[in-house]
Amino acid sequence: MAKRTTTRSVQPKPAHRHGKGRCVAILKKLSAYIDDELPGTLCDELRKHLGACPNCEEFVASLRQTVALCQHQPAPALSQAERARMRNDILRAARPH
Repeated sequence: MAKRTTTRSVQPKPAHRHGKGRCVAILKKLSAYIDDELPGTLCDELRKHLGACPNCEEFVASLRQTVALCQHQPAPALSQAERARMRNDILRAARPH
């Protein structure tokens, strides 16, 4: 008896119609978006982008999962030197360029 083969139709992914720079701008706001710290109009804009961009949508899902995992872990104890180094790093990053 001959083996019967079937063909599956593969759904193409939606075209990525906006520039990669748009995705970078969105990614910079994702943490605040996930924490509900953005105004409603900006949230609407992000949701619209995520609905049209499978790459960003996948990234958001991964970020949400990472945040959930981290929330259930105790913060590690830091030495005084580690705290000082971290504080200096934060202050250096916050300086205007």
